[in-house]
Amino acid sequence: MPKGRRPPRAPARKVAGASAEISQLLLLSNSRAADGTYLTWARGEIQAFLGAPRSRVLFIPYAAVPGTRDAYDAYGQRVRAAFDDMGYHLVSVHEAADPVQAVRAAAALVIGGGNTFHLLTRLYAAGLLEVIAECVRSGTPYIGWSAGSVVACPTISTTNDMPIIAPPSLRALGLVQFQINAHYTDVHPLGHQGETRAERIAEFLRLQPAVTVVGLREGSLLHVAGSEVRLWGTGARIFRAGEPVAEWTQHAGVRLQSPSGQLSEGRAHNCERSSKARFS
Repeated sequence: MPKGRRPPRAPARKVAGASAEISQLLLLSNSRAADGTYLTWARGEIQAFLGAPRSRVLFIPYAAVPGTRDAYDAYGQRVRAAFDDMGYHLVSVHEAADPVQAVRAAAALVIGGGNTFHLLTRLYAAGLLEVIAECVRSGTPYIGWSAGSVVACPTISTTNDMPIIAPPSLRALGLVQFQINAHYTDVHPLGHQGETRAERIAEFLRLQPAVTVVGLREGSLLHVAGSEVRLWGTGARIFRAGEPVAEWTQHAGVRLQSPSGQLSEGRAHNCERSSKARFS
């Protein structure tokens, strides 16, 4: 395939019984590219996902440690600059007088990376966990990267982060039916005696055998539209208890999730738009 061209797009899978308002999520493994640039590697996918800028995007910076106003200001400024370059007006929830109302009024929600335990703790403290979940299930587009992708899962149990703070529960937004391990890598330095990432995921599955874990490699993202999940980028690995680890590429079929909550046949392919995000 010529350099710079996208792989051919497979037809979108129709979801029987899906409502007009379906959850739309763009879940990135990482924000920075290998050259250090911020969100540039996913710029086209973010713009295709959000569509024409008509209203504000709300950023949630709660993964920033130590959770001070200065930390949130600095994080918000960095993300705002990236979204400004893409043509979107972004505001941060920590600047809002009423965070709950800010979430309800947002045209799209963005949750950045950092420490996942800190992020979830602050979401609980602000009373935003259920509000965010409700809004996304009602059609508000959601973008997350790293911790912001992990917190979209049923729990944060597959994060790579240290538990520097204890949230009330590991239960997270539950916007997808699988777990994500962001920044997934198979690298194991010569002589290093610690577990590989795959070994740690296997330990998790020994105690949670009904769960599917997606090891999302750097430079990869998932586009979730209702029960349909599409992969774009460098690839991922699918971990299930009692099954060989499966490599997931943009053209490989994969079972991931369905409207009923049971795993069903999906199709992984280029993350171009299948439907436009709704902006009020």
